[in-house]
Amino acid sequence: MNFSKSIKVSGGLLSFDQPRVMGVMNVTKDSFYAKSRVVNEGDILNRAGEMLKEGADILDVGGYSSRPGAMKVPIKDEIGVTSHAIELIKSHFPHALISIDTFRSEVAEAAMRAGAKIVNDISGGTLDPKMVDFITANQVPYIAMHMRGNPKNMQKMTKYTHIISEILFYFSKLIERLKDKGHTDLIIDPGFGFAKTTEQNFEILSNLELFKNLESIILVGLSRKSMIYKTLKTDASEALNGTTVLNTLALTKGADILRVHDVRPAVEAIKLTIKTLT
Repeated sequence: MNFSKSIKVSGGLLSFDQPRVMGVMNVTKDSFYAKSRVVNEGDILNRAGEMLKEGADILDVGGYSSRPGAMKVPIKDEIGVTSHAIELIKSHFPHALISIDTFRSEVAEAAMRAGAKIVNDISGGTLDPKMVDFITANQVPYIAMHMRGNPKNMQKMTKYTHIISEILFYFSKLIERLKDKGHTDLIIDPGFGFAKTTEQNFEILSNLELFKNLESIILVGLSRKSMIYKTLKTDASEALNGTTVLNTLALTKGADILRVHDVRPAVEAIKLTIKTLT
């Protein structure tokens, strides 16, 4: 690749010469995977410590479930739970790199004050028109995902003429918009499960290498999703093995970040994939 596989974080560079692992921390009771929920201080610290020990490079803190049909959360409540969790983690693990999983600029701003360094936005700025201005004005590293609609209606918006081309075009326009504002620290996420059918999810994974043409860092969020457990006729609690299989395939196709509920299997998948491909 001829672009810099790194982003600026806290005055330094976070390199993606090798893939990274992002650990999911849901500080909400509404997350689709029950075991990912951490809502009291003890659970938050235990989970953060465990993930960091197992090799997580980033902890992704979210207080608004993005599962299909998720309940709406007042901004004040989302700020309260996420900022408190971030401050708590930073007080015990000061070197932890934290991203805030939100599509609201007000939540993102509060999270930055609490100690987060990256914004992970499932809407790529479409659900809050102030988000891109906040990101660019503050030069915050930005993870932008592809999604149509919102968590309540996205699964009714799965009609595409050519899904790969349409997602590539979506990101190319966003990249151009951010560059025009002087922002280059972008990570793209094709949005597995967001306004996509199971078949479309597998089509995206099969063609993931095409996203490297955008010359951006690529994040994949496949962990325990319905494309796995519906295909295997199980449920999210039994989807770890399927997650590891698909994460490994994603790594061979150019994924730079694995966003996961289970850190150790992802770290091991990266080590073995690197060993195989080098």
